[in-house]
Amino acid sequence: MTPSPLQVPAQHPFRFPVAARYAGMESSPLKDIFALAALEGVVSFAGGIPDPELFALEDVTACYDWVLSHQGHRALQYGVSEGEVELREQAARRLSRDLPTDASQIRVTSGSQEGLFVVAQALLEPGDVVLVESPTYLAAVQAFSVHGARMIGVDTDDDGVIPEALEEAIRTHHPRMVYLIPTFQNPTGRTMPIARRQAVAEVLQRTEVPLVEDDPYGALSFSGSTWAPIAALPGMGERTILLNSMSKLMSPGVRIGWMRAEGPILDTLAVAKAAISMQSSVVDQLTVARYLETTDLDAHVARVSAVYRDRRDAMAAAIAPVLPDGAHVTHPEGGMFLWAALGEGYDAQLMLPEAVAAGVAYLPGWSFFADHADRSTMRLSFVTHSPAVIEEAIGHLGEVIAQHAEG
Repeated sequence: MTPSPLQVPAQHPFRFPVAARYAGMESSPLKDIFALAALEGVVSFAGGIPDPELFALEDVTACYDWVLSHQGHRALQYGVSEGEVELREQAARRLSRDLPTDASQIRVTSGSQEGLFVVAQALLEPGDVVLVESPTYLAAVQAFSVHGARMIGVDTDDDGVIPEALEEAIRTHHPRMVYLIPTFQNPTGRTMPIARRQAVAEVLQRTEVPLVEDDPYGALSFSGSTWAPIAALPGMGERTILLNSMSKLMSPGVRIGWMRAEGPILDTLAVAKAAISMQSSVVDQLTVARYLETTDLDAHVARVSAVYRDRRDAMAAAIAPVLPDGAHVTHPEGGMFLWAALGEGYDAQLMLPEAVAAGVAYLPGWSFFADHADRSTMRLSFVTHSPAVIEEAIGHLGEVIAQHAEG
């Protein structure tokens, strides 16, 4: 009797064919961040993960309750790709503090990460060049790369991207767009001063290159000072797609953000959004809109920022004495991250297993570079843990660094 095909044992495990753009990407730095954060007995500085004790849980609960009680049938129904009008109005109101904006210029996304994917879907063709800061946000590199774009890193200093280097890169590579994070940058924590923003805007206007400006951290200021986005400078609103997120201000679990743009690109962004996820959660959109309407978000952010400032100070004080001679560490005026470059002879990726064994984790910096990675770098987030925990864990990290110096 011939056996049924169902009875024939497989000669090898079945494997789905994988698109070339995802080949070799069984893991990713983003996935690794959360894996490091979940390790038992390890203090993780790897991810920009807000301290859940700082969430405005009662306010958020009240907003969800109100939405489900007063708009429940609508909240549980399909919505529109552009986003619910109440949320777009609230987003426009916040942006208008620096940049006149109306609801028609807002497109809602499921967090700014989806926004990056929508932008890539709408603007990029395989082979296009995207100019980015060196280093830049690792998930942006990933979002643009899977659409076939080629990332070119532009030289930076403590004030952000260098205008002369940007102009030279534009002249050499003819990019489709430039991607920047001017305020409390991820991963370095740097902030671009006003004069530098003006110089960058002048380059972009003269060369006719569009800007994608990412601003998820700008409200998290430790001094009370704020910086208007580059998009707010004269002539830049029409040539900039500006991304914002509620993840770092309200809660990351809600997954709501938005894009601000002008002109016909708004229709393209809506079509790309619809192709990716049809719409963002209506329940969450209406809840965020209610939250923005009825609570004092600025007061909440000020309270959170004061806590983060103390934690930045604790990390800065703890790490300074354990760094090798010649190392460089940033001192951010807001946001979530410190960036340390240990210098020649150090490899932060090779050091990581020893650091984890010692009870502390960070994110090696190589993954934030589009090219020419500095493997001595590491990103450390100070927002998740108390000053006491930070001080002890950085002490353990210092022991690992010292062992490599001796080696």
